[in-house]
Formats: sequence, C-alpha cells, structure tokens
Amino acid sequence: QARLVESGGGSVQAGGSLRLSCAASGDTGRSYCMGWFRQAPGKEREAVASIYIDSLVTYYADSVKGRFTISSGNAENTLLLQMNSLKPEDTAMYYCAAQASSGAWCGRYWNRNDVFNDWGQGTQVTVSS
Repeated sequence: QARLVESGGGSVQAGGSLRLSCAASGDTGRSYCMGWFRQAPGKEREAVASIYIDSLVTYYADSVKGRFTISSGNAENTLLLQMNSLKPEDTAMYYCAAQASSGAWCGRYWNRNDVFNDWGQGTQVTVSS
C-alpha cells in the first residue's frame, strides 16, 4: 500500500496555472497506475488524468486535454499535474490515487475512482473568474 500526500493547490484567476505534486511513500516498489481525480462541492469525484508509471503512458479526461499534463516527477516517487489555462469549472478538491496494476489494467480502469485503493487527503484548487 502506498501513502500519498498532495501539495501545490491554491487560488488563481482564470487563465492562470498551478502545479500539483503527489509524494508517494510505503510500498512503492511495485508497478502502479497513478491518477489525479477531483471533486467539486455537490458533484461526484471524477477522473482528471492517469499515468502508468512503468511505461509513462498517459490518459486524460476530455475536459482537461491540452491544458493539463500528468507526469512522473524528477524526484523519486513523485507524481505531478501541471494545470494551465485554468477555468472556474476546474475548481475542486484534487486527489492523488494509486493502484498496483498492469499497464492493461491502467488503460482500462484509469478513470474509475472506485477501483483505486490508495488515496491522498486532497489539495484544494480554486479558480476565480
């Protein structure tokens, strides 16, 4: 099981940028599918982007394609989410998630929050118009 800690959230104006980080510790010697999910007040948690760490294959929700980039950070066991051209509708609590898996599993389930076992506490992103 991996322990996940997010950082980097904050408040920005529309059009601005933020970079979220997720530091993973614990059982990180396995192959993982890692993702960013978000939940706005009154809405269900939704997938933003995921990456299979071994191959660096990435997956994105249509709503963030071309604006957000998920990557494995230079520091070991770090996951990043670069968010550009932010919109008010991006306002949400952002969560890092991880699931030990194969690449095929990640490709099939990357956007399913009900199948990821390990979660961080979340970091708030607020975008004002």
